[in-house]
Amino acid sequence: MTDRQTGILELVELHRSMSVSALSRQFAVSEETIRRDIKLLESAGRVEKIHGGVRLPATQLEPPYWQRVNRSGKVKKIIGLKAADMVEKGMTIFIDSGTTSLWLAKALTTTKNLTVITNSLEVAGEIAGKPNCKLVVVGGVIDMDYRAAFGIEAIMQAQRYVPDLLFLSAGGICANHGWMDFNSDEADFKRALLLLAKHSVVIADSSKFDSAGTVQFASLAQIDTLVCEQMPGDSLKSALNEANVTLIQADN
Repeated sequence: MTDRQTGILELVELHRSMSVSALSRQFAVSEETIRRDIKLLESAGRVEKIHGGVRLPATQLEPPYWQRVNRSGKVKKIIGLKAADMVEKGMTIFIDSGTTSLWLAKALTTTKNLTVITNSLEVAGEIAGKPNCKLVVVGGVIDMDYRAAFGIEAIMQAQRYVPDLLFLSAGGICANHGWMDFNSDEADFKRALLLLAKHSVVIADSSKFDSAGTVQFASLAQIDTLVCEQMPGDSLKSALNEANVTLIQADN
């Protein structure tokens, strides 16, 4: 394996997927050279080719929760801060179990009289120490890789509430396939939440753009707002605009 191929693999492991064009810019070589490298990595079973890019093999699980939290931590923090600006006094909000969701929970420092509902142990732990916040934890069997509850018990409890804002993470955002995840239980849980929320918000960094997960939890038009640290490329941005998704860019 060449140094460049090792570098490609490291970036794919970090972001879970990368576009050929981004890798071409990163390593200052042609896209055709990157495609040849991807082909060799795929033949070794290390990556999987997708349209316009490369991702981890579908059989490879996401890395453990705290590895995901710490990756791109600065970016996730600014997204969390920007998303927190949407929260107003007296609101009822739901925050899911994504790693950017934890940064949102950390950013809720001044808003008063909130009711915060979550299925995440880590979000619950963060909210529990905040004054003027009512915490509701929906639960059942805990998935320890995600440190959160999914499944029918969590869904039934969550569907008792009608949040003003529903904050969701996403494993991938794809013009053709919509909002994606890697865990079918998590996707089922998010799908159920969307039925009742007054306004739905995905908080996700740009590594998720044009990245397809393994299961769709919503079509593009089912989400109202995307908060991210940079705008998507033309194709995805056009698809989001056509689906009437409001794009909010967090300040670097």
